[in-house]
Amino acid sequence: MARILSRVLPLAFNSSTNNCVSSRSLPHSVSVSSASRFLISATDSLIFGRGYHVLSRADRTTSSRAVRAGRIFATDRGYRKVRHRLGKKKEKELELDVKICIEEELPDDPEILNIAEMLRLNVPMAMKLAFDGLNDSEYKTRDNTIDDVGGYETVELSVLLCNDEFIRKLNKDWRDEDHATDVLSMSQHIPELKLPILMLGDIVISVETAARQAEERGNTLLDEIRILVVHGLLHLLGLDHEVSDEAEAEMEKEEELLLKSLGWKGKGLVQSAYALTNNEGHQLETSDDRKREGSLRFYKPKFSYIFCDMDGTLLNSRSQVSSTTAKALKEAVSRGVKVVIATGKARPAAIHALKAVHLAGNDGIISEFSPGVFLQGLLVYGRQGREIFRSNLDPNLCREAFLYSWEQKVPLIAFSQDRCLTLFDHPLVDSLHTVFHEPKAEVMPSVEHLLAAAEIQKLLFLDTAEGVAMTLRPYWSEATKGRGNVVQALPDMLEIVPPGTSKGSGVKLLLDHLGVTTKEVMAIGDGENDVEMLELASLGVALSNGSEKAKSVANVIGCSNDEDGVADAIYRYVF
Repeated sequence: MARILSRVLPLAFNSSTNNCVSSRSLPHSVSVSSASRFLISATDSLIFGRGYHVLSRADRTTSSRAVRAGRIFATDRGYRKVRHRLGKKKEKELELDVKICIEEELPDDPEILNIAEMLRLNVPMAMKLAFDGLNDSEYKTRDNTIDDVGGYETVELSVLLCNDEFIRKLNKDWRDEDHATDVLSMSQHIPELKLPILMLGDIVISVETAARQAEERGNTLLDEIRILVVHGLLHLLGLDHEVSDEAEAEMEKEEELLLKSLGWKGKGLVQSAYALTNNEGHQLETSDDRKREGSLRFYKPKFSYIFCDMDGTLLNSRSQVSSTTAKALKEAVSRGVKVVIATGKARPAAIHALKAVHLAGNDGIISEFSPGVFLQGLLVYGRQGREIFRSNLDPNLCREAFLYSWEQKVPLIAFSQDRCLTLFDHPLVDSLHTVFHEPKAEVMPSVEHLLAAAEIQKLLFLDTAEGVAMTLRPYWSEATKGRGNVVQALPDMLEIVPPGTSKGSGVKLLLDHLGVTTKEVMAIGDGENDVEMLELASLGVALSNGSEKAKSVANVIGCSNDEDGVADAIYRYVF
């Protein structure tokens, strides 16, 4: 298709007329042929602004993502010489001009680069055997516009490796089908021009879809991409499984023969596609647009940092990180994304919760040597885990709160860096440690002993959701005026923090310390204490279980914490 080739080949052709698309029973394999007498420039290309790189055998010392395209003679690998279509007796060498391209949005993944290098050798072999088939086989259903390639001096073909997003746009623009596919065959041959060059066209392959299919079918990624190359090549040579049952059988047989002759593993695409259909005979497809587990390596991250809340966000209703969320975080980190915890918890609590899913420590997302925002932004740690900010509560306000706690028998916890202090034992105090992973509270003999033990960053009242809403919040919202702020992360907890501080201000301070702009940040949260952080980020994601205040300022509303909302946000928005 001209809109693919205009950046790869010297000539490109507009396909405004005579477009033929076939994709009925095999939605993942498409042949698109075009013909016109008009030339277009590179600026008319659909993908002109989405550059990709060419891999060839020339300039082997240059970067493999940007190498000049070279030509391969048919005789280079023992290919037979072919005769000119006009019947000249003089034998000539047929040039196979093959360009292997990598779309620029694909990352520098070693496996992709190795596969591209293999295709540089494999595709000419497949072309040679397929050309032999034009002479040696009698096809009843093939479009024989391309007959004997011996009538040409050069055959040109490009193979483009891309991701789902890229091929989905092509599928939408050219076929009006808004989903990704595995391979598009896009012909550029115009027989009326009588050119000495056979511009065979383009084979566009989504590496991401190929990877999923490879896993489903038990193939390696290289095997699956080779199968797609064969399928696409046969489409360009006029075979089309969508024409009729006979055409389908003919193309299936030719795929099998070509793969066997090449010594490549796996079944042909026509045969494999129907092996994966459901009981009703329709190929299984996903309905949403989120990236899938195991596929993130085919995408460049859109954000450098993820700032993530814990309670009600990263942690589910059982105060645990699910295995699905843990896998998504690990995969994001492996792709170079930095995950920073921004929580009302103390740092030891965050480390303890994430240790259970192997996300704490040097290879995880949190340790005593990593940046983070804790205690609602009252303790901020920067590079190497060093403290860069601390804010303490007014001791007089703390004294009043603990006297209230003692008199009303309402549990109250004082947070002092890595310690928790209280005046009496209570089941709710115990749950703060056993359920929410906070340090076990030390019971102090008196208010004065408690105040003398350490500087206090925040206070946390524990009660029923009704008790917090009806009694504690109204009382302390009034009592703390000018001396502190009242915030809530969970319905049954009320926190008192120093005035002028918030989790958002802690995140901003840390970003400045790290030299990171807000454009590089996605934030995920659920509570009203996350509002400033969500507003600050380039993309703020509030989970559906969150407060109305959080959801009102977020850019998008994600799945709940019990539906792996953090994992979904990573798969859907980071890549």
